[in-house]
Amino acid sequence: MTAALESDHPQEREWTTDDLDALPEDGRRRELLDGVLLMSPSPTRMHQSIAALLMVALDDDCPDGYDVTQAVGVRINRTRYFIPDVLVTTAAAAAREPSRYEPHEVVLAVEIVSPSTRSIDRVLKPALYAQAGIPFYWRIEIEEEGLVVHTYKIDPVHEIYAETGRWTKFVDTGEPFPVNLPISRITPRRV
Repeated sequence: MTAALESDHPQEREWTTDDLDALPEDGRRRELLDGVLLMSPSPTRMHQSIAALLMVALDDDCPDGYDVTQAVGVRINRTRYFIPDVLVTTAAAAAREPSRYEPHEVVLAVEIVSPSTRSIDRVLKPALYAQAGIPFYWRIEIEEEGLVVHTYKIDPVHEIYAETGRWTKFVDTGEPFPVNLPISRITPRRV
């Protein structure tokens, strides 16, 4: 392993998923965008609580054939690798106990918007997830009035997402499986 890999310093070439695999398991959140290494700051308590509550709520409604997890990477290609906050995959893909998924194994990717990832979660990731063929995308915004869940479905011909809902009280959608989720169920307690 080179010193560049050990310290996350810029390389003289683009980063690949092979380079990520060679890094030590140190808890850092590393993603790749066209060979550029992206490192996000640690998520907040609020962010992590929303992700945990959403994962449990979706898992409660999850039918056979699907699996719900959080913070497992998706290898879009050799130089694009993202880690959705919550994701629904096929049960067959989950059965192999992967450390990362391929896009065709992911049914739903969910991102919880943080101040440092606004543009990435609102613009960049949905565009790239759609290009990769991930059928559904949810974006959760933390607003003063409470949480807002934006749901999207892919237009596979144009490889873009079309909004299917903006939810402030309940997420009530039949895709990727029937979900009738009170927003209060994924809203963390305020301290």
